[in-house]
Amino acid sequence: MKKHVLLAIIVLLSVGAKAQWQVIPLYNGPAPGSEKWTWSETENDSNIYHAHTIYNVSSPTLTVYPADTTVWPTGTAVIVCPGGGFQSLSIMQEGYAVVKWLQQKGITAFLLKYRLNHTIGGDPYKQENVERGSKVTELEKKPIVSMAIADARQAIAYVRQHAAQYGVLPDRIGILGFSAGGTLAASCAYHYTPENKPDFSAPIYAYFPPNMQQTPPEDAPPLFIAAASDDTFDLETHSSTLYETWINAKHSAEIHIYANGGHGFGMNEQGLPSDSWKDRFADWLNIKGFLKPTTDKKPKAMEQAENFANFQKWFDNLLHTDWPWLSKYADANTKVAPPAPGENRVVFMGNSITENWGNMDTGFFNSNNYISRGIGGQVSAQMLVRFREDVINLHPVAVVIEAGTNDIAENRGPVSLENIFGNIVSMCELAKANGIKVILGSVLPASEFNWHRGLEPAEKIKTLNNMLRDYTQKNHIVYVDYWTALVMDDQKGMKPELTLDGTVHPNLSGYKIMEPLVKKAIADAGVK
Repeated sequence: MKKHVLLAIIVLLSVGAKAQWQVIPLYNGPAPGSEKWTWSETENDSNIYHAHTIYNVSSPTLTVYPADTTVWPTGTAVIVCPGGGFQSLSIMQEGYAVVKWLQQKGITAFLLKYRLNHTIGGDPYKQENVERGSKVTELEKKPIVSMAIADARQAIAYVRQHAAQYGVLPDRIGILGFSAGGTLAASCAYHYTPENKPDFSAPIYAYFPPNMQQTPPEDAPPLFIAAASDDTFDLETHSSTLYETWINAKHSAEIHIYANGGHGFGMNEQGLPSDSWKDRFADWLNIKGFLKPTTDKKPKAMEQAENFANFQKWFDNLLHTDWPWLSKYADANTKVAPPAPGENRVVFMGNSITENWGNMDTGFFNSNNYISRGIGGQVSAQMLVRFREDVINLHPVAVVIEAGTNDIAENRGPVSLENIFGNIVSMCELAKANGIKVILGSVLPASEFNWHRGLEPAEKIKTLNNMLRDYTQKNHIVYVDYWTALVMDDQKGMKPELTLDGTVHPNLSGYKIMEPLVKKAIADAGVK
């Protein structure tokens, strides 16, 4: 495992790739009661608060976020209902951040977009502020609230009906809601059927006044309740009254009222005790058995994640004890016999692109007397430090140098193109000083790095390649242009059919394109 940094990276990427979301319409056709609604769901932050929100939901949906496969599976499902006064959905801190947290607990999350009051003019917050307190508006919203509650019940029924499909247990389906979403969560604890009964309900700073609170059913689900005393909408009393109603009826309930936190604290980190509500919720779920693993056998993805974590720990320690990783090929180098008379030995020095090449097409290397000395993840400075041990001391007639990708990816921190170029030039000069011919390879195309996104490397790669090409022309060194053969028409990323990971590492087809190019370059350097 320690031999293949790239393989560990791919494992981590494949684990993340399993967490694919899926959008499911709640109803077949128009939702009952809103058949004539024609407005379209909108998501943006173009409002007076510049808050990311969703509004004008007329076709309710569930978005499925599968449990993280790198933790123990619980078989538990939670329908997540963001708040927003039935005018919008506070989709970030009461939606996306919540489902991510649930996934990490081994819970499959279902994000509910329920029907909302029609926003006219594109700013749901402005409209809500204008209408707040109006008795007419409250009467107009009452049917909307009923529709939203119906959507929540339909969501529970859908998840239970399709439990096996999503890997959840039909008796571990709960609902978690915030503010107006808490209205849905609390309402679902009443008047349910066997199909849409929640196995637990968690209304968080819910709008649920006493007139909505009735005698709990005899088989009422357990409740987890949280709110803050300084709630700007005075919803703490709604929560405490609901708790007392449940407890007085001899049903299970837990409540946390924080002195500070305000309304809408959700997943926000405010540096207050209210930040810990989610930890208390996890404790409660665990005590109730909803976090109990469904299997005694450790999931494969979990083993892979643990292996990767152990590898990372080992690799981080290696950076302190053997930064250039001289020990990587130390034993192999001792087994390389001195070259026989007339032997045209060629060493390939590089990173994971070179290492994978030697592993994926050993026949190419063996039949041509090529030796791979690539190390995944390395930057040019590390290659420069080990150049004597892994190249010069093997007495090749030529060296193929492929470096720069991990520098641009900032694997060891930010570094200038001039510094990268200098390290590569130093390797070339060391080779020439020892009578070794140099073949200098271009940096391969990449529009993104899976392990360090957002760096926009394409232009940097082109600039560095131009610097390398100019250097080879001025110093009579052979340059092999992999970039042109592998790049997409956009002149940025590598052709996807030639990549192992969709970004920078070639697959065997990619290497088959590179091989005649490098063989010709080696021949052009005078090595037959």
